[in-house]
Amino acid sequence: MKITMYGTEICSDCVQAKKDLADCKDIELVYKNITADTATLKEFLSFRDKEEMFLEVKERGGIGIPFFVLENGKKTFDISDFAELPQKKGDFVHAANYCSIDNPGQC
Repeated sequence: MKITMYGTEICSDCVQAKKDLADCKDIELVYKNITADTATLKEFLSFRDKEEMFLEVKERGGIGIPFFVLENGKKTFDISDFAELPQKKGDFVHAANYCSIDNPGQC
């Protein structure tokens, strides 16, 4: 399954999500770093400005990454919507996160 992920290397949740998906054999990951260039940032902002799913994120002061677009067009913030990751002992399992201006570490 082909997955497009929007994120950045300065977001710990994005770094972890990218690593987790790289370990999935059945996932073809297309990673788009929104802080690498303005074209990718504008592409992400187009989703963020138009998609209703970002309303709550923006209300909380969040950015909305990591953000995933599946090959069937479905959009989500949560890896568990499309991949089953093996849980390692001691791993903290959390719901979808997104980077927040007010809450460092809650991406």
